[in-house]
Amino acid sequence: MVETTPVVWYDGKESAGQPFLRLAPADNVAVALRTLKEGEQLDLPANEVRSAPDAVPDAVPDTVPDTASPTLVVASRIMKGHKIALVDVQKGGRVVKYAQLIGVAAQDIKAGEHVHTHNLSFTYNDTTHSRNADLRPVVVECTDSFQGYQRADGRTGTRNYIAVISSVNCSATAANRIAHAFDHGALDGYANVDGVVAFTHGTGCGMDAAGEGFQNLQRVLAGYARHPNVGGVLLVGLGCETSQIAGTIESHKLASGPLLRTMNIQTTGGHVKTIARGVEIVNSMLEEVNAIERTACPVSALTLALQCGGSDAWSGITANPALGHAADLLIRQGGTAVLAETPEIYGAEHLLTQRAASDEIADQLIQRIEWWQDYVARNNGSLDNNPSPGNKLGGLTTILEKSLGAVAKGGTTMLNGVFRYAEKVDRPGFVFMDSPGYDPASVTGQIASGCNLVAFTTGRGSTFGSKPAPCLKIATNTDMYRQLSDDMDINAGTIVSEGDSVADVGERIYARLLEVASGSFTLSEVHGLGDHEFVPWQIGAIM
Repeated sequence: MVETTPVVWYDGKESAGQPFLRLAPADNVAVALRTLKEGEQLDLPANEVRSAPDAVPDAVPDTVPDTASPTLVVASRIMKGHKIALVDVQKGGRVVKYAQLIGVAAQDIKAGEHVHTHNLSFTYNDTTHSRNADLRPVVVECTDSFQGYQRADGRTGTRNYIAVISSVNCSATAANRIAHAFDHGALDGYANVDGVVAFTHGTGCGMDAAGEGFQNLQRVLAGYARHPNVGGVLLVGLGCETSQIAGTIESHKLASGPLLRTMNIQTTGGHVKTIARGVEIVNSMLEEVNAIERTACPVSALTLALQCGGSDAWSGITANPALGHAADLLIRQGGTAVLAETPEIYGAEHLLTQRAASDEIADQLIQRIEWWQDYVARNNGSLDNNPSPGNKLGGLTTILEKSLGAVAKGGTTMLNGVFRYAEKVDRPGFVFMDSPGYDPASVTGQIASGCNLVAFTTGRGSTFGSKPAPCLKIATNTDMYRQLSDDMDINAGTIVSEGDSVADVGERIYARLLEVASGSFTLSEVHGLGDHEFVPWQIGAIM
């Protein structure tokens, strides 16, 4: 086992005009800042780096580039964002980026060669899962505020929706038609109602009522029904399904009343009568939901979902560390930040166990990793299959490399808890929620856990949006930001293209999050995204 070496994040200094970027002194690969041409002679740049707290100066064994010969000759064309070898690496040798293992050489690699899927192989990360017992909680200073919806039961919303939730796919059409009845100006007289939205899905029956998939679905339905961004709820079922509404209400202690109503198609008399009755019920909620107004609320009431999708090589260099800084700022105000996507921390989980508040929390995280290893194995898969074709085109090669960039979203504070998918987050600070890496399913779980804001970084250009929690999109690189400027709220690519610091961009993200929490629309909201991105994580057989 190799002792853990703290990750090193680039701080955005001195990138302008350089051909490539070495992120840490221990690295034996660098990232191309522009397309490198075959035969080019390049000088090894001496970039400044920012180390994690209590950084250990010792490099990963046998990986430190020899800077005595600082000139490299590019062996073949290397695309922007892809890796170039800084030294010769023998077959089986460790390849290091961020001062961390990202794989082993599948063949001999010469200095100046492109390092990617053709010559870099996945290997199990053999670092230790130690915990830093000296880590201390951050000092909370509740000084910042936003304009939110304060609920009577103490919850605080950033939006004010009425939700029509189907218990089963059989009632999805009825739920959608009830919600669509309030399109096209039907809410013009209700300025404080953000919309009537249907949350429908493709499951709810033909499943084991004692299985993990059923429990996931029940937690999601209950989480959306009690979500702080939802002022009124109508649960719509068929009547004979496995996912019984009465069972959901009882097991999750939901309080039925004027703003939480239920109905079944079978007992109401069919689709036409169900839709008509559903519209009447929603109409009866509008006045009371509209009566609540935004007031000053402490930032400690915010729970932020940390998410990335369509990742590229820049994700771990720009947007993810910047979002991590914003998460730290939020947590110092008493807020909560929720990291997820367990397959996308695989191989980097040691960076989180280091920060665990207790041995029990560290063990809980490792248990989730082990569950995923077993889950993937019994389905004849591999966790290294996670990097998508788009991820690889963007310069990411192995899941280890992708995960190292992904965990940067979690900032630097203590890990206070590990939660099951869609489980209610019951404590402030930085926490982890188990979920797939598939963005819609992961965000659905985070929202169900109580997240009232979503921050989503992307390198390839994911156009994801969510409801009832608004989604802020953060571009990892300036080229994509310009290409998809109608969808990207913030350009974190300036960390490389203009030399902005990670901290400066993180503060920009934090400030924008408070504006969004106070009612400012994100671009995904402007485009109406979020109605079809409700995807509960389904596990188990369909029977």
